Amino acid sequence: MSFEALVSRKDDAGTISSTVETLEDLALPDRQVLVGVEWAGFNYKDALCLTGRGKLVRNFPHVAGIDFAGQVIESADERYQPGQAVVLTGWRVGEMHWGGFSQRARVDPDWLVPVPKGLSPRTAMMIGTAGLAAMLSVNRLQAEGIRPGDGEVLVTGAGGGVGTLAVMLLSRLGYEVAAVSGRSEMVAPLEKLGASRVLGRDALNDSGKVLDKEQWSSAIDTVGGAMLGELLKQIRYGGVVAAVGNAGGVEFAGNVIPFLLRGVSLCGIDTVMQPFAERQSAWGRLTELFREADYESFISEAGLADLPELAEKILAGQVAGRVIVNPRAT
Repeated sequence: MSFEALVSRKDDAGTISSTVETLEDLALPDRQVLVGVEWAGFNYKDALCLTGRGKLVRNFPHVAGIDFAGQVIESADERYQPGQAVVLTGWRVGEMHWGGFSQRARVDPDWLVPVPKGLSPRTAMMIGTAGLAAMLSVNRLQAEGIRPGDGEVLVTGAGGGVGTLAVMLLSRLGYEVAAVSGRSEMVAPLEKLGASRVLGRDALNDSGKVLDKEQWSSAIDTVGGAMLGELLKQIRYGGVVAAVGNAGGVEFAGNVIPFLLRGVSLCGIDTVMQPFAERQSAWGRLTELFREADYESFISEAGLADLPELAEKILAGQVAGRVIVNPRAT
């Protein structure tokens, strides 16, 4: 059967270009489950894949798209049946393996999670990898003993997908949330999601000190880079920082004093290789906490042909909230 996909190709000069092409099922990888993709997400990592920055994609031609949801068409694995709604995030799909910027995808059954009851494939992609990352971050803070009432939890990069969803989840759980965003137009929307206050990026400018005034009980950092180094100096005694993004860079300048004098913990959050049980548990919590009506204003929709241009915008920090992709949009 023929279908459309956004196919990335690399020419002899090393230039990567992506266009919508018509393919046949035989072009898909030889894996056990064929999924009809109804919605995909568009993430920072997808933009890196489409532009070639970060060198995440090594083999071409390639179909990007690190997360998607849809219905099973065919399955050689007894865990999944035709017509069943499934969601896929991680496992380097969209990087090493063909992903969700396509109307059909053939994948390993171990990569899938059944869409929880109460969620549609579209809602699952409103949440997507960003929501999973936010939920795993919140879970880690709670596992480290951070509770509502301990003080403000800071969310950096709060205007993006992970940031907006982290603000929503923390607020729903009763935490007092402070948000950092460089976009003045995001102040009112973030407050509506549950942020008690919204700060500009200058709140985390480098002070030049090894320690700053204790301000935050904990933080979810979606930015990385220099901002993370300054953030660690402001965490209260025994606090925790969940590091879940690198939009601001992969390197940060820091020192050991926050760890030695305040017992601060820095925890990495991985969404790619999480075991099935952890994914299923996180999706269960997301089903309970996510409010579609409250988040709809943060969603924009795109078609496959829109994504190359959107990739440049998201890398430039010009896309707020979460973009979901309808592979059948004209």
